[in-house]
Amino acid sequence: MAKKRKHTPSQPKKRENEGSVFSDALDDDILEKLKAAKKALSAAEQEKEEERQEQLRLERAEREKNKSFGELLKEYGDTGSKF
Repeated sequence: MAKKRKHTPSQPKKRENEGSVFSDALDDDILEKLKAAKKALSAAEQEKEEERQEQLRLERAEREKNKSFGELLKEYGDTGSKF
């Protein structure tokens, strides 16, 4: 017995010269814009992170500067002596 094949509707054939050139150019343009936006965003994020790190460093230095002698002695211990 012969097998019956299901009839699948054929997809319309694309015209290679007309539609694809315009859509490729459009896709390339959009892709370039997205890449530029991503680069700008990552640069802004990196700058923001550097500013945050600098702020943390300044805060640590300020806390260290404002510590009392007792706090410094407790933190670093009494291991050193000039004699």
